[in-house]
Amino acid sequence: MNIYTVGQINAYIKNMFSQDYFLHSVIVSGEVSNLKYHSSGHIYFTLKDETGILSAVMFRSNAARLGFRLADGDKIEAKGSVSIYERSGSYQLYVTSVEKAGAGAAHEELEKLKQKLSEMGIFDTMYKKPIPRFCFRVGVVTSPTGSVIHDIRQVAMRRNPGVEIILCPAKVQGDGAASSIISGINTLVNDNVDVIIIGRGGGSDEDLSAFNDEGLAMAVFDCPIPVISAVGHGDDVSITDMAADVHAPTPSAAAEIAVFLYEEFFRDVNMKHMNMERLMQRKLDGAAEALRHRKLRLDALSPASQIRLKKSAYENRASRLDTLMKKKMEAAASRLLVYIEKYRGLSPVEKIAHGFAAVTDTKGRRITDIGDVAADDAIRLIMRQGTIDARVTGVSKESPIPGDAQATERNGS
Repeated sequence: MNIYTVGQINAYIKNMFSQDYFLHSVIVSGEVSNLKYHSSGHIYFTLKDETGILSAVMFRSNAARLGFRLADGDKIEAKGSVSIYERSGSYQLYVTSVEKAGAGAAHEELEKLKQKLSEMGIFDTMYKKPIPRFCFRVGVVTSPTGSVIHDIRQVAMRRNPGVEIILCPAKVQGDGAASSIISGINTLVNDNVDVIIIGRGGGSDEDLSAFNDEGLAMAVFDCPIPVISAVGHGDDVSITDMAADVHAPTPSAAAEIAVFLYEEFFRDVNMKHMNMERLMQRKLDGAAEALRHRKLRLDALSPASQIRLKKSAYENRASRLDTLMKKKMEAAASRLLVYIEKYRGLSPVEKIAHGFAAVTDTKGRRITDIGDVAADDAIRLIMRQGTIDARVTGVSKESPIPGDAQATERNGS
């Protein structure tokens, strides 16, 4: 017979456990006892029932995902694998997840419902309706005696006292709660509110079960008015939360979303007023400018404008013609003065004015040549201030002008 060490025996037994696929994944129900949360993060406890006990350990990585804190006396269903701890030679359940007893089936049904609704598109973001920026009538479906309506009214009073909060009382727990909430939604739809808040405080899974109802999820999805769901607190997420247009972590947070700030509204209205004034002024300025251009075009094409243009052209031509005529008249006047001065020097009258006299016979015929008179002829001398009648006493052909030899020759010939 062979002799084996303790370690060899324990290793052999562990190998036997590892080859048994039944022990690889089991769910063990029992009552928690000898519970110990170790500083390392591991959880050590014993599962027991009326037939026996089983040691169990849940390592830190799995314990971190546990959604609740274990306590001695809890009835649970622990999922994991059974194996040997070689050092002590004791076998134990290595737990990967824990659910409270009886919750497994309900949880499975809930997951199936979520999967069904998801496949129908109930949770799809493309169908989510936006919350109006300015809601003046906020409908609330909740218990009239709970803290939810108080919290919502308190937030509304702080943010905007002018917003109307309309409560539609409903059961939020127990039998008939889901149908009561659906009825409240329909009532508020007929009341023409701007947004609907469905809310209740925290509680156990059983307390919140009404909000995991398929009928309620469909009513929220089909609601023509945006719905904000605020069920439970913190990490509680119900099917109603998933079907709603917005999921708020608390009723107060839902009120913060639904009730707009008065200051923000006032600022927005003023901004829109200024924008409208600016746009209207721009349109008026544009219209005035277009009218001015059309008026100018109309004036340019009107008969009166054509008459004014032609009249102005005629006046310009008349003015130029008048100027040219004046220049011609001035030039002619200048030439005339020159001729006047020229002929003035040749005028007998002008010569008479300087002491000369015009000589005529008694009949008024001018005597211009010495041969036209003889001695004893009567002649008349016309002076500046009168006439002199005289008689020729002698005729001489000698020129009185010194050096006028030609004249003397002419006279002597």
